[in-house]
Amino acid sequence: MTEEERKGTVTIFTVRTTAGQERNVAEAIEARVKAKDLPIYSIFAPETLRGYVFIEALGSHIVDEAIAGIKHAKSHVPGVVEFSDVEKFLITKPVIEELSVGDTVEITGGPFKDMKAKIVRVDKAKEEVTIELLEAAFTLPITVHADYVKLLEKSESEEERV
Repeated sequence: MTEEERKGTVTIFTVRTTAGQERNVAEAIEARVKAKDLPIYSIFAPETLRGYVFIEALGSHIVDEAIAGIKHAKSHVPGVVEFSDVEKFLITKPVIEELSVGDTVEITGGPFKDMKAKIVRVDKAKEEVTIELLEAAFTLPITVHADYVKLLEKSESEEERV
């Protein structure tokens, strides 16, 4: 089947799973697809969406056949999913794009791991943030790479603008 033929007939379906078992369900479905040679084109289990797996297939009956009897695959959700709804899980934005001055973050690596801090400066060119630890006795600005912080709470001024 050519790419042009697939675009018109293939749709994306959703399967509910036990939370935390998405990857296992996806791998079990993949094994069944290979064993039975089912016309399923892709299986997607986004890390940020717990309890769901997306399957690209020709029809819902094929999805039902693929998940039948698989442990932790609860049910096939009725209806189809638009690609635009799944696209946000495929395209990742750099962490630095979400951060701004005044945001509260958690440090995810290094000697200050698991400590909370407030961002005082963002350098998007270098992908670095300067933070001040909230749990320290005195304020000491520390510059870390943006990959080592996790956003906990947006600053109030940022929320008002949205």
